[in-house]
Amino acid sequence: MFANGLFAGKKILVTGGGTGLGKAMAARFLGLGAEIAICGRRKSVCDATAEELMKAHGGRVASYGVDIRDAAAVDAMVEEIFRDRPLTGLVNNAAGNFISRTEDLSTRGFDAIANIVMHGTFYVTQAVGKRWIAGKHKGSVISIAVTWVRNGGPFVVPSAMSKAAIHAMTMSLAQEWGRYGIRLNAIAPGEIPTEGMSKRLTPGAEPGAATAARNPFGRVGRIEELQNLAAFLMSDGCEWLTGETIVMDGAQALATGGNFYELRHWGDAEWKAARDAIQAQTARDKAERG
Repeated sequence: MFANGLFAGKKILVTGGGTGLGKAMAARFLGLGAEIAICGRRKSVCDATAEELMKAHGGRVASYGVDIRDAAAVDAMVEEIFRDRPLTGLVNNAAGNFISRTEDLSTRGFDAIANIVMHGTFYVTQAVGKRWIAGKHKGSVISIAVTWVRNGGPFVVPSAMSKAAIHAMTMSLAQEWGRYGIRLNAIAPGEIPTEGMSKRLTPGAEPGAATAARNPFGRVGRIEELQNLAAFLMSDGCEWLTGETIVMDGAQALATGGNFYELRHWGDAEWKAARDAIQAQTARDKAERG
């Protein structure tokens, strides 16, 4: 679909690029000739991913261990990245989410999501954008949204609120920064099973099974479909496309609402089981990080 060397001379930062969807998009950009930077809270994971990607595709992948909730750390990372040569693209992929009845949420639980998804995404976007503007560079930003920005997300309210903020940022900065040649778009993918998503949104269930049963296409999304859409949006093939959130979910949100409304049928026992599974997984993740 895309010409070899499409991104030759491009330099793209992918947040949350060490695993899952971020890693997949980074791999696609790298394979098309881009220089890549990835960041995540676990530097060791990003380092391993960088080595894996370069072994598979060649090219150059720089790795950074940064918590995007820390604005000063984000700015220092972006300054270091620009020191060699400016970025041409940014993918805001880092996120977090878990299911919960909203009345059961703690303020800490709410902040854990909002600080990554809303605050962190803004910190990275502003740090990159202000350098593009100061240096008179064009740039392209892709942010990963959710279909719920259009119809709400029961039982994932911190994520729904924070992703709606990213949707609003995309529209707002497309207008404000368009005169500088800076484009911002978002992708709202349906379910593309990844380890992190399955642990906290469908604990104990077979990944993708519920989506396959309800989706008009009868299946979940495929990584390569996201990779191809991200590559198109990041390319120079349609520079007049900006300010859009593009849903890629096989029409599931249109057909079913595409959210967690069915969880209204759960009682205390089901919610306790879900909380226990999420907490156990979180403990295992912490133990793996040391």
